[in-house]
Amino acid sequence: MTDTDVTPFRVEIPQAEVDDLRERLARTRWPVDQQLDGERGIPLELTQRLAQHMAGAWDWREHEAALNAHDQVTTTIDGTRIHALHARSAAADAPCVVLLHGWPGSVVEFQRVIAPLSQVAHVVVPSLPGYGFSGPTPTGGWTSERMARAVAELMARLGYGRYVAHGGDWGSRVARDLAVVDPDHVAAIHVTMTMGLEPEQSDDARAAERARRYAQELSGYMKTQATKPLSLAPALTDSPAGQLAWIAERFRDWTDPASDVFGPATLDLVLANVAVYWFTGTAGSSSQLYWERREHPNDEWSTTVPTGVCVLPHDLRLPVRAAVEPAVDLVSWTELPRGGHFPGIEVPDLLVEELRRFLAAL
Repeated sequence: MTDTDVTPFRVEIPQAEVDDLRERLARTRWPVDQQLDGERGIPLELTQRLAQHMAGAWDWREHEAALNAHDQVTTTIDGTRIHALHARSAAADAPCVVLLHGWPGSVVEFQRVIAPLSQVAHVVVPSLPGYGFSGPTPTGGWTSERMARAVAELMARLGYGRYVAHGGDWGSRVARDLAVVDPDHVAAIHVTMTMGLEPEQSDDARAAERARRYAQELSGYMKTQATKPLSLAPALTDSPAGQLAWIAERFRDWTDPASDVFGPATLDLVLANVAVYWFTGTAGSSSQLYWERREHPNDEWSTTVPTGVCVLPHDLRLPVRAAVEPAVDLVSWTELPRGGHFPGIEVPDLLVEELRRFLAAL
């Protein structure tokens, strides 16, 4: 093998690691349950309930099998391993779409989207460098632009000369950077967030309120990961209850209340997403992107690659059309009736419908 080889891959977590996860959760040293007023983070009772289910009825093997139902590959790019799910369409001449997750997402985020979308397109779902089954990056410097270059090289190695990139959260930024670094091969991008195009003041009252709430109430995680990611890493890597609480809080705060992400329809998928971070030991490496963003605040958008924006009403931040339209080649603007930051989990049917519509329009 050489570094450019693309090799088959299967998710196969040793049973000893699955047992270790359950045992660690069962013997968690919980904080004292104080009677406190006001919003102070994810409630202890909720974290305990999620941990109890994860250590009991929840079955990792079910989600492992769902991932292994798709072809998967790994390859080495720029000195680090890159993993991807690769679902080919039955039609050889179908378009190709690459789905890009962010933090605290993973390839699990698109588990319910891949099969229906592959009916009309070839689907590639990478684990971003430093995330999930790509494993921790061996070095720093992994900005979203560097990640975009790695994804572009992955798509070339998979044989795609033309593709569409969809992304949410950091995936939106990687998709944006793909349009800049690989314009000859990126047919279009489709994003749910428009990082760098958030106006300081906006006439859009809904977007302004979301921005205010994020700055005042929801951005603590970002400030920690952007300034002291190494201080946080040992706790999240050693304690599955800590990792669970850190990620579950984002699902609680960033989703549509109607999605009920901790309800019976989606809870197990949320826990599988948490488990990917746990089993791969990527709590520390995934958070480094926040530090890199602070040190390398580049906000370049392509003005020539067709761009589609999909607005989720309960997302963390809401795109503002008046700020986006002058900055990109805006060919599509969709406002979905429901959903939040994780549409692949919350509203997979709406996301598939939107991506199919976008691909057909192109």
